[in-house]
Amino acid sequence: MMFAIPFPMIDPVLVEIGPFAIRWYALAYITGILLGWRLARVLVQRTPKVATPEQVDEFVTWVTLGIILGGRLGYVLFYRPGYYITAPWEAFYLWHGGMSFHGGALGVIVAMFLFAKRNGLDWVAFADRVVCVVPIGLFLGRCANFINGELWGRVAPDVPWAMVFPTGGPDPRHPSQLYQAFLEGIALFTVLMILARSERIRSRPGFLSGAFLAGYGVARVVGEFFRQPDAHLGFLFAGATMGQLLSLPMILVGAWLMARAKESHA
Repeated sequence: MMFAIPFPMIDPVLVEIGPFAIRWYALAYITGILLGWRLARVLVQRTPKVATPEQVDEFVTWVTLGIILGGRLGYVLFYRPGYYITAPWEAFYLWHGGMSFHGGALGVIVAMFLFAKRNGLDWVAFADRVVCVVPIGLFLGRCANFINGELWGRVAPDVPWAMVFPTGGPDPRHPSQLYQAFLEGIALFTVLMILARSERIRSRPGFLSGAFLAGYGVARVVGEFFRQPDAHLGFLFAGATMGQLLSLPMILVGAWLMARAKESHA
């Protein structure tokens, strides 16, 4: 008999009052934005200063819209285009779930660009500080995935810490959500915070943004080796998953940004 750790059955609904319910997943988004907002207010003031705390306060609305709209649109286009062609109105059913990090990232990039131009900010330098707080939300989001018992890993009968997920069949699987929470959240956040402590790094517009893109891309590619690909997509080109294919351009763009980042003496 294969050994497996029992999955901790946690109600995905944190609080329910009548028809209203607060889910762990929604709480992860809200908490991630709030914690990221408070840290970003500090980071933008480090020399060279790129924005004011009040501008960060205003940006919270922009980034929230970027995350939600970009994340949903990315899921529709990258993961379920065939389905939503037949039922396009369901693309607006956010309560049915389905968000894409890569789509959310594009949404945030657009939000940062438009906000920076509107406020006369160096958008690349502004982005350098904002990306440093993104892993907070990634960590919380992956934890919420685990609580929901979704996006589980591949079958792992010989792994002592494998779990049988409620919707994953009888086989023990990698708790890949926790692997990704560590790689995309804790590890990436630690690297970015170490880099952001250096004034010389902060003075090279684009370096921190590049480090985030490349770092996330590597973390996602590694994490996908343990995660079960989406059933309706399966393995794609050369056995890669959609998450891996979407992450490769991030690694290349991130490496390019770091290589071209020049120290600013302004």
